[in-house]
Amino acid sequence: MKVRYILPLLFAATGAFAQYTPPKAGLIAAPYQELPLGAIRAKGWLQEMLIRQKNGATGNLDNLYPLMNQRNGWLGGDGDQWERGPYWIDGLLPLAYILNDKELIAKVKPWVEWSLKSQTADGYFGPSKDYPEEEGLQRDNSRDWWPKMVMLKVLKQYYSATGDKRVITLMTNYFKYQLKELPSKPLDNWTYWAKYRGGDNLMVVYWLYNITGDKFLLELGDLIHKQSFDFTNAFANTNMLQQMGSIHTVNLAEGMKEPLIYYQAHPEKRYLDAMKKGLNDIRTYDGFANGMYGGDEALHGNNPTQGSELCSAVEMMFTMESSVQVTGDVDYADQLERIAFNALPTQISDDFATHQYFQQANQVMLTRQMHNFGDNHGGTDICYGLLTGYPCCTSNMHQGWPKFTQNLWYLTPDKGIAALIYSPSEVTAKVGDVPVTITEETNYPFDESIRFTLSISKQLKFPLHLRIPNWCTKAIIKVNGQAFSEPAGNQVVQVERLWKSGDVVELVLPMHIAKSKWYENSMAIERGPITYALKIGEDSRKVENTKDAATYGTSYTEVLPATPWNYGLYDVSSEKLNEYFKVVNTGKKSLYPWNQENAPIMIKTKGKRIPSWKIYNDMAGPLPYSHIYGLESSQQEEDIMLVPYGCTTLRVTQFPLVGRK
Repeated sequence: MKVRYILPLLFAATGAFAQYTPPKAGLIAAPYQELPLGAIRAKGWLQEMLIRQKNGATGNLDNLYPLMNQRNGWLGGDGDQWERGPYWIDGLLPLAYILNDKELIAKVKPWVEWSLKSQTADGYFGPSKDYPEEEGLQRDNSRDWWPKMVMLKVLKQYYSATGDKRVITLMTNYFKYQLKELPSKPLDNWTYWAKYRGGDNLMVVYWLYNITGDKFLLELGDLIHKQSFDFTNAFANTNMLQQMGSIHTVNLAEGMKEPLIYYQAHPEKRYLDAMKKGLNDIRTYDGFANGMYGGDEALHGNNPTQGSELCSAVEMMFTMESSVQVTGDVDYADQLERIAFNALPTQISDDFATHQYFQQANQVMLTRQMHNFGDNHGGTDICYGLLTGYPCCTSNMHQGWPKFTQNLWYLTPDKGIAALIYSPSEVTAKVGDVPVTITEETNYPFDESIRFTLSISKQLKFPLHLRIPNWCTKAIIKVNGQAFSEPAGNQVVQVERLWKSGDVVELVLPMHIAKSKWYENSMAIERGPITYALKIGEDSRKVENTKDAATYGTSYTEVLPATPWNYGLYDVSSEKLNEYFKVVNTGKKSLYPWNQENAPIMIKTKGKRIPSWKIYNDMAGPLPYSHIYGLESSQQEEDIMLVPYGCTTLRVTQFPLVGRK
């Protein structure tokens, strides 16, 4: 079949096509380099997610949430002066340029333009005036360092998409201002948030240094690191992650990448080791089977009825994306996919109009009720709504899928292209002097096979890097139908050859049923990057909020169980997993797979109800320990279905055990 060579829709900021750029002296050559915004296009179900964002809250938040109107301080108004405006644009801007959508780009531009024009002679930019208190708005601490960190990320992405040199001028002047002011007004001068989230500031400083080579930026980087919370020591030498309430969940998600960001200028192994230990300790002491951890809002252990904040999910994704680039470690890519394919889709409604502030791994009822969360917001925290819980997530949830798309592909120092995260997409980049387009066709993470087709103007030799996840025992790689290799998991392999247009690489990642143990020795069932949860009938009802609509929105959705939920599973030996857990291909081919109706894959198994496990405080009662001697369970086995976690609203994910097989 003859393949026609097609130019990309959007030219990258660094020239007509993206090309690997070596780092400046003083920073390491990271194994993977981000592509300019617009070089990667979503396809298939991932494109559908982005379109739903455009048609939902992401593309219309200025109409849905009055805080985003012309009064916003980041548009020069006297309204909200703090993080929520930049949070929204941090997701809207990459969505706009990935979709190459003129309407969304037009919404982004006023925020970018005002920010660029707000810079004063001393280098400061952004809102600068505090206003009297007004309900629902953050009108003080306008000069706080933290909101600027978010807008710096926005401007970095804007430059990546457009090449607008005004961004470089603004950042250079602002970072000179920071170098001058931080000694007397440190990161925690106004609020403590910036101290914990300094890694975002540091990331942009190093990014700018790789463009301009200004040496003062390395000095500023050292100062920001010194004033930031010491995650390296906290992870390596303290029991912080074993202590409930020890750190705010979003501070942890956003800030924990700081050791790896700093590592780029100070490549000491202790920074790598600290990050690995931190991630492993989160899994051990606070982790859930969905890839997230207990934090509602402070760190709150691993009981599966504790909440996990939506902001922490999208920020953990960005941290994993950043960690992959710096280290090339497969573990971070695996963790990114686990969050993206489990926790993220279920916490936002199908139309991307509403969300949950907290989600629960074992979530069997959603009502307006005060729960055992560290922070409660009128009992609305697990109900779906535009403003339920606290509105930071109303603004911040939008970055998840666009930045995920932006990190599917990378450039490499060996003049190759890397596919480290898998989803349907297309990338265009320059390898040597030759533009290359690679189309990725797949229904991953539900299917095992991924197909890459190359479009290239002339024959060219370069390496194609492919990640083999840790959960995959042995992958299969074919080139033009011929066997190439069968690599083991937990590595990145290189397929290097003389490529020509029309070449096809097939990657098969066989997915096996696996079990994992969690809180109270409960068990979760996994297959590939997806965790499976009990399919529960759902009775949804929209509630008009007549009590406190200004704070929590005019309405919210509650969901009650319509079928039994209190099942336990058998503790099946590894040898018998395929016998007791049968994979069922439903045949569903929807572009939107993330609900029960469209789930492409299910797992059929046997379970028994546990009569003593009942609703308590409008949620699943205390999880029975496995194995309790003489635990009461029903005499009769029942056929039950497990569905992908991301397709659920109600669910049991971490099951008590009713016997061994």
